[in-house]
Amino acid sequence: MRRRHPILTGTMRQVVMTKHGAPEVLQTREVADPVPHAGEVRIAVRAAGVNFADIMARLGLYPDAPAPPLVVGYEVAGVIDAVGSGVTTLRVGDRVLALTRFGGYASAAVTSAELVFPTPPDFSDIEAAAVPINYLTALIALYRLANVDAGETVLLYGAGGGVGIAATQLAKRRGAIVIGTASTSKIAAIRSLGVDHPIDHQRGDVSAEVRRLTSDRGVDVILDPIGGRSFAESYRLLAPLGRLVLYGASRLASGERRRLWHAAWTLFRMPVFRPLSLMNQNRAVLGLNLGHLWGQTRQLHGAMELLLQEMIAGRLRPVIAKTFPLARAADAHRYMQSRSNVGKVVLVVEE
Repeated sequence: MRRRHPILTGTMRQVVMTKHGAPEVLQTREVADPVPHAGEVRIAVRAAGVNFADIMARLGLYPDAPAPPLVVGYEVAGVIDAVGSGVTTLRVGDRVLALTRFGGYASAAVTSAELVFPTPPDFSDIEAAAVPINYLTALIALYRLANVDAGETVLLYGAGGGVGIAATQLAKRRGAIVIGTASTSKIAAIRSLGVDHPIDHQRGDVSAEVRRLTSDRGVDVILDPIGGRSFAESYRLLAPLGRLVLYGASRLASGERRRLWHAAWTLFRMPVFRPLSLMNQNRAVLGLNLGHLWGQTRQLHGAMELLLQEMIAGRLRPVIAKTFPLARAADAHRYMQSRSNVGKVVLVVEE
């Protein structure tokens, strides 16, 4: 029988969303350390990823989020410092990255052992925290749902964001041609990161440019996280046998505070995809919500194992846009909502 370490308890820092609203609702508090139950581990968090879902939850526009007070955060990296009963594959002291069902904005986080993975040896904790959400989203969208193939054309909106960069890397690994949209200031950056055909969405007509680039055929795969009328525009850009993957609705969040009329208008403008139209036009529309796959551990493990193999081999690596101390989570949200980032925004837990 393996000797078990006693579970030590103390205090931790966490960023609590006290109510829905502007970034100022994110407040730092000190509370008792969480204790892992059976099948769980506790991670001494060194870095936590910031995702647009966190911003949507803060605005009260994320239906899966519990009511405030709430600690948001879906991914962390650090070191295991406590193990619950029944956990046999993980040990205290292991460097890991993990998925969390909220609770990531903290100096300690408890999560299911099935959602914990080893950090690649040459990755920093900051890089490790940038992996789970962005890369799993991109891989499942491109490889599982769209099954992108060599020579196909992929359109990525927001190619300078965390998912956009991950999807660019993964699409190129399959031999696809990548068209990516970004703001003027990011065009050179996304070109350097592998986008074959950058499109400045601030200066031109994205649809017209895509049609020009594809000789009016359209694209084979589109990843759309925008929502509203964007979904309909993307559908019209599909080539025969094209696949549209919808994985977000960022247009719902139009500012630092919730604007219900804008959210309602965005929802109203989302299209209805009719079965006969899909059949007649030989197109597919697919939806992805990674947060609803937490129970699909076999599929998540398969996807993460592939990603980690590629990362250990040096073929995939996250790009970090900027880091913020945990206590400055509000500033991290402002920075991300300003669309200033090229790459991942990460919170760092300082000793």
